Order: sequence, then structure tokens, then C-alpha cells
Amino acid sequence: MISGYENLARATFLSTPTTELRMSSTYGGMLEGYPCKPINDMKVRGLQRQAERAFPSTPVHLVPPSCEYPDQTAGAFGPVEVLPSVACIGAFRSTAVAPELDSVLHRSALTVVWFQAGLDVPSGEDADLVLRSIRWEELAQDYEL
Repeated sequence: MISGYENLARATFLSTPTTELRMSSTYGGMLEGYPCKPINDMKVRGLQRQAERAFPSTPVHLVPPSCEYPDQTAGAFGPVEVLPSVACIGAFRSTAVAPELDSVLHRSALTVVWFQAGLDVPSGEDADLVLRSIRWEELAQDYEL
């Protein structure tokens, strides 16, 4: 069994040209309204759809975001609910999951969608535990080069 750290190390080849990391402001461009459950649900679905369109041949895994509930007066759409400030899409590549596949001809891939508080690139032990706990063998898909 691969530990969480080794799992992220296997999936996170952020320095290789075959891996891509996209970061954007969660509420960037929001001119009206306030962060609440309906808005956040749209943001999460939109980011997931964006990942699916950008990487159509790769499975997409959404890490359920955590929300903060500041002590503010609820508006027309319910209480204030704030997602982390940075929305992320990461395209990860690694060796093939299936051991019977030829390691020269096959790789595995997974696109991960998550939200985080800062602009730091997640890596190693500094990465969020939720990212380090991604079950690569269960979620990634093998493909032939």
C-alpha cells in the first residue's frame, strides 16, 4: 500500500512538462451577491466542468471543499459560506497503475479539482492531507502512449 506522501509524490510531477496546474481566484469576477451555498455550488460545478472540458480523456476527481461560515448576517440566499480563495485544477501523470501493462508504453493520468487558501504549489509533506490521501490506484486511468 502506498502511503499518502508517496501517493502524492507519485501523482505530483509538477516539474515535468506533462503535468499542468491551473490556479484562479475562487470569487474572481463576482460583481454582485455574496458567497453562499447556491453560489458555491455553481463555482464547484463550474470548476469541475472546466476540468472535464480541458482534459476530456482523463478522469476528474473533485476534492470536496471545506467552507468557512463567518459570523455575518444571512442574505436572501442563506448564510454566508466562504470557499477557500484559490480554485485549482491539476493534471497529473504517473506510471501505469496496472502492473501487467508495459511500463514503456503505458502511463496513468488523473485530473484533480480542489480549493486551497493560498497560492502555494502543493508538494510533499506541505501539501494538504486531503491531497496526499488521494487514492491514485483507484482513481487514475491507464492509457497507452
